[in-house]
Amino acid sequence: MKPNLPSKRKLLVGLLCLTGLLILFAGYLSTQSDSYQFRKATSRLFREEMLSNTLNMHYTLAHPKDFGFKDYEVRLPGYDGSHHTENLQALEQQIAFYEGLNPARLSPEENATRNLLISYLQNTHSLNQFPYYTEPLSPGSGMQSQLPILLAEYTFRDKQDVEDYLKLLDQTDEYFAGLLTFEQEKAAQGLFMAGASSDKVIEQCDTIVIKEALKAGTHFLQTTFQERLELLQKENLLSQEEVSYYIEQNNRLLSTVMLPAYQALGDGLTLLKNESIPLKGLAAKPQGREYYTHLLISETGSYRSIADIKEMLTARLDLEYSTLIDLLSQYTEPTLSNVQETLTECLPCQDPGEMLRTLTETMAPLFPSITEHTDTPPQVRIKNISESLQEYCAPAFYLTPPLDDTDNNVIYINQKNSPEGLELFTTLAHEGYPGHMYQCVYSNNLLATQDTGLVRQLLWYGGYLEGWALYVEFLSYDCASQLMEEQGYSSQAEYIQIEKHNRSLQLCLYSLLDIMIHYENASYRQIHDTLCDFGITSPQSTAAIYEYIVEEPANYLKYYLGYLEILVLQDEARALWGESYTDYAFHEFFLQNGPADYRTLGEVLKSTPVSDGR
Repeated sequence: MKPNLPSKRKLLVGLLCLTGLLILFAGYLSTQSDSYQFRKATSRLFREEMLSNTLNMHYTLAHPKDFGFKDYEVRLPGYDGSHHTENLQALEQQIAFYEGLNPARLSPEENATRNLLISYLQNTHSLNQFPYYTEPLSPGSGMQSQLPILLAEYTFRDKQDVEDYLKLLDQTDEYFAGLLTFEQEKAAQGLFMAGASSDKVIEQCDTIVIKEALKAGTHFLQTTFQERLELLQKENLLSQEEVSYYIEQNNRLLSTVMLPAYQALGDGLTLLKNESIPLKGLAAKPQGREYYTHLLISETGSYRSIADIKEMLTARLDLEYSTLIDLLSQYTEPTLSNVQETLTECLPCQDPGEMLRTLTETMAPLFPSITEHTDTPPQVRIKNISESLQEYCAPAFYLTPPLDDTDNNVIYINQKNSPEGLELFTTLAHEGYPGHMYQCVYSNNLLATQDTGLVRQLLWYGGYLEGWALYVEFLSYDCASQLMEEQGYSSQAEYIQIEKHNRSLQLCLYSLLDIMIHYENASYRQIHDTLCDFGITSPQSTAAIYEYIVEEPANYLKYYLGYLEILVLQDEARALWGESYTDYAFHEFFLQNGPADYRTLGEVLKSTPVSDGR
């Protein structure tokens, strides 16, 4: 069984705020109604978050002026540890404020948002008790690699966007200086990253922005910038003189601000690097286990105990393993190899666009219409990532659009290491329909019809989002299998089920390893031995899996535990709704009540009658 590290990297829709969500207490408005207080507080919360982070605002709102953001200061917020105590106190005030509101005096939608806010803020507060346990510079998803991609994909809709972008670029030195300060404080607490991890990050600092590429004008932050300006020029939003001026400014800032910022960060990390720090999980740190329990809630949206999660995963691993053995027993080795070799050519669709259309047409009966809450069908483009970005990007990804521009969606394909055949088909289901793109558009359009305000856009539920994407990805294996069967390729149709259960087994196993490493303090040798039991014997492969899980705690669980929580909800819906249950009705329930954590979804399900849908 080959190792299966994530095929893509999720891009952040904003910067990691090291001190947590900055809350400005709105105050009690004792002479006003509870509903008025709630709306006033949540509106201010959204406004302050947008004004504090222009990059976040840009990826949340396509047209800030339509939301009252006309004259704002462009900000790329940096780290300032001096406000840690104040932030904790502000969080406590916010929690007390929302808990003090009378649920009976709020609308059902307001009360649902209130409950989510309380849980979200409580867990944020818990995580902030361990400020130096987070890692903003992790090798796999740190801001040293995320920020350039966010800048490269920063949409230019008008001249204001270009000028905001350049102002953000001009602040990257201060931003990276803040990250270095944070790492220095971590080191002083004895919590600096392992030597092997720091080597990777330093190498990234040395290679993501290099002087030779900037001098030649070939760096992706130069080529993508020019491409975006040319689009504005074609729309007559910029003159040739303005294009030339902005290119000159971009080149200057990249050479005099961003390049020195990366050099300073790399040099600073080199001074902090300690080869004697071992590559070990959170459990090896003084309060690592406690931090990990709160991190799991934040990443997965599951409030189960770790013992319960491990029991759930172990049971699923046994089921997937036995299913896989039964499926494989039907094949002899020559037959199995022949089916594997012919699988891709037997798929009835090969082109990414054709695959996405096939997914949309064949799986549509299982899901509410994406245009249910809008008259405008969303546009979806499949776009090849720029050659200059291929080295830094995942094989495929969907970059979440602003909430007021969900009609325009792009799924990016990396031609350098793009998946193909069945893997591409299931990846497009995960990223496109009925995965991230579908869920995002449906959710944004639904929330736009509800009187809940914009604060829900600030609440991130990775387990809900990635759990759904993985859930429908597994459904797409069944879709591909059905298509093969209809074409008369019965052996290939059966083999697709092997691929499906093999992927599920791998993700389940890696999720268990995450708990072993970060909660039980398992060593590399223990992880290697466990992987060997499942046929992964190469030391290079086992080391790569171990290193990734150490550096990205709870990431696999965000996907797989989120998926399992959906299956639990589905079983509960079957039991509650009886003969009225349909997959369509369950999917409608899940989509209409999220994004949310799974504890909340479980409580809502108990009081939700079956939908009148199909």
